[in-house]
Amino acid sequence: MVRIIVDCLGGDHGAAANVAGAVAAMKKYDDLNVIFTGDAHAVRAELEKCGFSDMARVEIVHAPEEITGEDKPTDAIRLKRESSMIKGIKILREDESVHGMVSTGATGALVAAATLRIGRIKNVRRPAFCPILPTMSGGIVGVTDSGANMTVNTDMLLQFAIMGSEYLKGAFGIDKPRVALLNVGVETEKGDDLRKAAYPLFSECEYINFAGNMESRDLLSGKYDLVVCDGFSGNVLIKSTEGACVEMLKMLKRDIYSKAKYKIGATFMKSMFAKEKEFMNYQNYGGSVLLGTEKIIVKGHGSSKAVAVEKCVEQAYRMQSSGLNGRIESVLSEIYGE
Repeated sequence: MVRIIVDCLGGDHGAAANVAGAVAAMKKYDDLNVIFTGDAHAVRAELEKCGFSDMARVEIVHAPEEITGEDKPTDAIRLKRESSMIKGIKILREDESVHGMVSTGATGALVAAATLRIGRIKNVRRPAFCPILPTMSGGIVGVTDSGANMTVNTDMLLQFAIMGSEYLKGAFGIDKPRVALLNVGVETEKGDDLRKAAYPLFSECEYINFAGNMESRDLLSGKYDLVVCDGFSGNVLIKSTEGACVEMLKMLKRDIYSKAKYKIGATFMKSMFAKEKEFMNYQNYGGSVLLGTEKIIVKGHGSSKAVAVEKCVEQAYRMQSSGLNGRIESVLSEIYGE
């Protein structure tokens, strides 16, 4: 049995998206149970709307307070103890039968609460976010770190590579994930002192399948399964890529409607355009997993709708089912001899 907490006051769409997404995931996995934290009345109302009646698989914890992006993370943890996020973290920490948590709430508060209250896997220097994006070859690519750590050292980068590789193996069945180091060029000697020092460490590590440096333009090429970087670079990389894709779609739509003959042509390509739009829709790829914490944490985008929450819950389920945290601890223990 896998038990996952879903923070129902997180995100722009509240209980409606979080409950519907979790219910969809439960329908896929018979051994998945969910604990909803949030306004109990709203949660029950949304469960009724979904037509979900198997209440033996559901627990509702009333937590009416919400943490917003305006709250300072440390203050939110200390002062908003009745919030859906902090109550969820408390349950996750204290109940051994609960395996993970999904939240689309404030990133800073979630990272701080997970790090301070849940703790790190043994030997992990820093937890790191790892979101998933689609590639042009029809596969996926993970990026770690994507925002949890603005400054890092070479040891942290190597751990990000190891944790990300284990995640892709367990959750997505990628046997030997091709790991790239984000850099300004593919040549060995390129980059700043940090990247130059990290390159030989990656090359010599037997626990990863290192494919060399990667330039940002190749993120979606399908040549790599995991891109490793500091949180600042990773966050800029992902948002720039997502933004470029969105603007390209806007430009395409504008140009199609600019002339009648283009509109006529577009009618014959409607299904193709719909397919491309779905391919670029981040809602279909879940959230960012926080690798390295003792319990599973998945952070969904603030604007996540039901389908995105469903994917987030699936990510948490796969991580637990594959024994990800145990494998990360085992590999790091072999490396550090502890």
